[in-house]
Amino acid sequence: MANSSRIFTAALVVIGDEILSGRTHDKNIAQVAAWLQVQGIRLKEVRVVADDTPAIIEAVNILRARNDYLFTTGGIGPTHDDITVDAIAQALGVPVIVHPEARAILEDYYTTRGGLTEARLRMARTPQGASLIPNRYTGAPGIRAGNVFIMAGVPSITAGMLEALTGTLEGGAPLLCETIGCWVGESEVADLLRETEKAHESCQIGSYPFWGEGRTGANFVIRSIDREHLAACTRALVEGLGALGREAVPGGI
Repeated sequence: MANSSRIFTAALVVIGDEILSGRTHDKNIAQVAAWLQVQGIRLKEVRVVADDTPAIIEAVNILRARNDYLFTTGGIGPTHDDITVDAIAQALGVPVIVHPEARAILEDYYTTRGGLTEARLRMARTPQGASLIPNRYTGAPGIRAGNVFIMAGVPSITAGMLEALTGTLEGGAPLLCETIGCWVGESEVADLLRETEKAHESCQIGSYPFWGEGRTGANFVIRSIDREHLAACTRALVEGLGALGREAVPGGI
């Protein structure tokens, strides 16, 4: 349900020692950010925390309070170091229960896969009062507790959970963007970028410098929730670059 009168925000907590050690490269940040943008929700902050209960509690309580939504990935599997559910239940001040619906889903899934062991039953545990996010891949569901969405760390499974949530969260107007490139140094256009953004208050301009073909260039990404304002700001930046004797490249370099 879209409500363009305000910006809806989200944060993401990526949980796992393996991410911080570098053994595993996180892929969820990009896919969560892209999915949120389509839902009209702005990803404002990402934290990566260890498999450590106090660290998870701190991150969850800070970020769920200052955003409309909080997503977490990782730490909801069957092993002893999967502590995310327990930590988030503590953060919310509720006990952990074996969710009846989650238990039934897992019993069905493991009927032909060796049965529901004690370890597998851990994946049916949720904070009390939580609802489930469907997981069509491994049966073990994600969890929604208030404005907190607890999801798997495996990117393909996370993607499926996001797909199940598509269209179910209230958001604002989707963020639109245009990109232009230019062979120019950032310092040469710093004033132009600042003045252009100031003159188009509903737009934001990001500057991303690079080095290529033996010279300095930059791509400028203009963002807005209003298509006409976005077009006006983009035109103004292209004209401003032209006035400096620099040619803008539509779509970026």
